[in-house]
Amino acid sequence: MNDIITTLQDFTLDLPPLLRWVGILLAGMIPYVEAEGGAILGIVAGVDPFVAIPAAIVGNAIALAVVVWVISAARTRLSRNRAVETDPKRQRMRRVFDRYGVPGVSLLGPLLLPSHVTAAAMVGFGAPRRSVFVWGVVAVSLWAVLFGVLAHLGVQALS
Repeated sequence: MNDIITTLQDFTLDLPPLLRWVGILLAGMIPYVEAEGGAILGIVAGVDPFVAIPAAIVGNAIALAVVVWVISAARTRLSRNRAVETDPKRQRMRRVFDRYGVPGVSLLGPLLLPSHVTAAAMVGFGAPRRSVFVWGVVAVSLWAVLFGVLAHLGVQALS
């Protein structure tokens, strides 16, 4: 994981200063890096937090939109006569989804899994794709702002 972080940071730093937001946007699209990691990478690379955080959020939102659309399209094509689910991980995720709903899973999901995975699972369980997308963007925005502010404060404390 350190190699990918270093590579993304180097990629961002190698871009001209006016285009560094592109590197952050692309980093925000990557599962496990997401908006939080993209914001941190950008801030540590010297990009203004008011550019880094929104760029990371937009990147993650684009990836979420693609995931939600693809999974929704695949789900509609599948047969309605599905076999009973026996995968324990999927059953556990379904129980969490049933208990907390789209808002809860969207907000708490990034603590355990990438937003791409939780969004795909929720759409797969039948949650409305618009709701999954909107709550996903709200969640990654909140997490990106939180981690972006913490990164900015950390960078300021070290300088």
